[in-house]
Amino acid sequence: KMGNAESNAYRNHLSRFLPEEQADIDGVFDTLSGSSGSAGAKNGKATKKTVTLAALQAAYAQEPLPEQMTVRLYNGMKSIDLTGKSSGLSEQIAKEQFVIFMSNLLKGNADEKITIIMRMISKTEGPVKGKQIQEFTEDLIMSVVHVLSYRNELKGWNCENTRDSESGVKALASQLLSELKLADGTKPMGPQLMETNFDQGVIEDWVYRVPQISVFLNVVIRQGLHVLHSLPDQTKDILNLVPGCKGIKGRGLVSLFDIPSIIYINSHLPAEMQHKWHLLFSSRLHGESFSQLCGHIVNKGPCIVILKDIDGYIFGGFASHSWEVKPQFQGDNRCFLFSVSPSLAVYTYTGYNDHYMYLNHGQQTMPNGLGMGGQHGYFGLWIDSDYGKGHSKAKPRCTTYHSPQLSAKEDFTLDAMEVWAVGDLPESAGAKGKKSILDVDPEAQALLEMTGKSRQSEGLREPVEEDDDED
Repeated sequence: KMGNAESNAYRNHLSRFLPEEQADIDGVFDTLSGSSGSAGAKNGKATKKTVTLAALQAAYAQEPLPEQMTVRLYNGMKSIDLTGKSSGLSEQIAKEQFVIFMSNLLKGNADEKITIIMRMISKTEGPVKGKQIQEFTEDLIMSVVHVLSYRNELKGWNCENTRDSESGVKALASQLLSELKLADGTKPMGPQLMETNFDQGVIEDWVYRVPQISVFLNVVIRQGLHVLHSLPDQTKDILNLVPGCKGIKGRGLVSLFDIPSIIYINSHLPAEMQHKWHLLFSSRLHGESFSQLCGHIVNKGPCIVILKDIDGYIFGGFASHSWEVKPQFQGDNRCFLFSVSPSLAVYTYTGYNDHYMYLNHGQQTMPNGLGMGGQHGYFGLWIDSDYGKGHSKAKPRCTTYHSPQLSAKEDFTLDAMEVWAVGDLPESAGAKGKKSILDVDPEAQALLEMTGKSRQSEGLREPVEEDDDED
């Protein structure tokens, strides 16, 4: 009787997978279980095959997956209790356990995932400490970056053209952990969080509310264990996890973004803009000039502006509409501000006012510069047209986005700046052979030369995008 009940449950799990997915899972299991049962397989004893931690480590730990993630996956597989077999205590992973593990993590809801996730966080039963959840989350994010890089799935980004991911991994883990709340609704923070005990119900609620955890596990299993990786995925969230990157190739530039922050910021963009980012402006490539900035970003569709102050704080904003030079506020309530370093966070529209985005240049009466949120003289984010100066005045919070002060000092000096177009460039923006704003505006050129700023755009005419062939 017991056997029937168990095989029914097993069949239900199997039925979640398409025939070609089942075949893929069987293939991976057979490879991992080696020849331990291949002779028996002909006699219908395939279920007697098992997978050991050593087999998993031999297959994955060296290259696609960091060692500690392989161990966590193994603990997750081991946690599946095949009723009445007490094989939860066995060191070997049976075929049923392997399939149910895949089914729960790839196709299950928060309730089905939670026991496995608890065991991946800690081998022992019972509540887990915040510190253990932090270590699990950091391992998970690090594994995602590692495996996507290993499988060449970073879509034009890589560890050379982005900031070091190590601090990004910690920042994203902290951001996701800030969503942990106890049963009474309180959110422990800082050192207190590390020592707090969280039970299964609280972590299940967290996994339910923080979709990144499931998405990241999905990536680690599909790309790390290399199972179901080539089959078209029904879920958009993996498809657009990392946006395609255009305009940085071959330019020797290191972006202000790191891979975890790209993944996090991209997840907050409108869905139709998540598939591609295109570098429009970099102060390191195009020079430190407000005219240059305007010339590169106006009428290019929705953009992400990111900057670094001389104290090392990195922050920016998403502009939902094309930038236009005019003395009025523009944009809509999809705009947001964000911080990348020292902490990672996104600050969205409050409904208080419609001061989403502002760009003005060469006006006598209105402020000249680029701003987002707040009001004239008190922007959540402001870059002055006297390039190099800016402010983030948000005492205690920016009215439009409820963001805190983003820069280290309220009035900051700019160290570097980038603007990325997101989604598909508008038709009008594709016109090749357009003149540099310096050609159009000789006064700006003369000013640059007087201030001793070399005209960095000489010899740096926008190359016809060499990495845009596939568009």
